[in-house]
Amino acid sequence: MTSLNQKAWKLFRTVRLTAISCAGLTGLVWFFNLPYPMIRRPVAQTFPILLLPSYLEMDRNYREAIANVEGATQLIERATSSVDIDLGAQKVRAAQKNLDNLPVWFLGYEPQFYCSWFNCSWKFTFDEFQTARADVGRMEAKVFQEKNAMMQLQRAEAALQEAKKAYQQVSNPTEKQSAIATWQKSLDELTQLPDATLAGKMAQNKLEAYQRDFQPISDLVVGGERNNTMIKVAKQFASKAVSSCQNPPHSLIKWQKCQEMWQLAIARLETISAEDPGYFDAQTLLATYQTNLNNIEIRKQTEAEAIDNLESAIAKTEQLRSFLFINPASADRDYLISQLQAIIRQLEKVQPGTTAYSQSQELLDSAQQKLKQLK
Repeated sequence: MTSLNQKAWKLFRTVRLTAISCAGLTGLVWFFNLPYPMIRRPVAQTFPILLLPSYLEMDRNYREAIANVEGATQLIERATSSVDIDLGAQKVRAAQKNLDNLPVWFLGYEPQFYCSWFNCSWKFTFDEFQTARADVGRMEAKVFQEKNAMMQLQRAEAALQEAKKAYQQVSNPTEKQSAIATWQKSLDELTQLPDATLAGKMAQNKLEAYQRDFQPISDLVVGGERNNTMIKVAKQFASKAVSSCQNPPHSLIKWQKCQEMWQLAIARLETISAEDPGYFDAQTLLATYQTNLNNIEIRKQTEAEAIDNLESAIAKTEQLRSFLFINPASADRDYLISQLQAIIRQLEKVQPGTTAYSQSQELLDSAQQKLKQLK
């Protein structure tokens, strides 16, 4: 009996010692694998095999990160629905978590993974970590863009359906115009979606049908609004032309600006075709504006001729004065009379209402007095 108790006691002590030893060894390994350089570096340089749990964990996280990034790339780049985008986003988050578990400060300092007692056969480098991190960042940005585009698509489609419904229910022209404007804005938002996103591709597939429904309704109203705008713009140019041309005489440059204003007003009215709403009003204004433009062209031509006649008369007067100054004794009376008559005829061509008229009248009075003296 005593012998059996002794054997049991020895077995118990052996088991306890073994358990304590295993616990102590486990604790020691755990201590050596703590993520601190002052602990890991000496161990990595002497007994790297003790860091095997850390290396295994790092390798697992790294491989899972690469696999998750590749899976996210396939799901997001070749997405066929928003479900693919959501699954891709989950894989991106998983890859990010894997990379966050990698002790980046440890990379490049100690030999990495697959270690024997004295060395390791493979190194996990900082460049590889940076590449994986860049891939995750790129996919995060892609997911963000895809989700934003999908939200924009959903908002635009909801607004479009609401505008279509409102247009069918209202009868007030102002309300119909408001519904059409909202409808058009929704279509514009669909065209602005990035082509590289899934939402952009979905919008392109739907856009043709949406525009086909919208076009017949909007042509008449939108065309009428466009023509009204053109008429308003034409009236603004006409108003500026009238205000600029008031109280003549004006210089050639000012007449030219007035002419350009009338031409701009006419050009806006000429864009309205016979099939467009507002054509009759546009033609009525066009007839008036064309008459005003013709009058401005006549005034401009009259001003140009007046300046030419005045300058010609001044030149002839200067020539006559120079002749008399150089040859005062040889001046023939008939010659002087003919020269003065030519100057008078030139000055009489200057029309009233021109910038040259006032000066031409002064020269004309002077020339006529000298002519009377000679006669």
